[in-house]
Parts: sequence; C-alpha cells; structure tokens
Amino acid sequence: MGKMYASYEAMLSLYAELVLDESVRKYKEKTLYHEIDAALAKRDEKRFLFLTNELRLLKKTYEMIS
Repeated sequence: MGKMYASYEAMLSLYAELVLDESVRKYKEKTLYHEIDAALAKRDEKRFLFLTNELRLLKKTYEMIS
C-alpha cells in the first residue's frame, strides 16, 4: 500500500505543478496584453515592440511544452 500511496502523491504533485504552471502562464499573458494596450495608448512604439516580442516568446515556449 505504501508504494501505491507514493505513486498517488507523485501524481497529485505533478497535477498541482501543471495547474500552477498554467495559472502563471495565464497571468503573464494577461499582464502582457494589458501592458501592450497601455503602450498603444501612449503610442510608445519601442515598449509595444518589446512587449509583443515577450508575448510571442511566452506563447512559443508554452507551445513547445504542450
């Protein structure tokens, strides 16, 4: 029974890590979209380009993981 419990704990830990990673990704993405909107409103082209590149990299990273 101990081995089965250890496997169960490992699965729960993995699931918790996946949920946390997804939450962090969504938060970062939401924050980047908000900052991109602010850069557009201020007509800050340099900031806009930097932020859109960050968003592109974030999406590319998570596409490779999935």
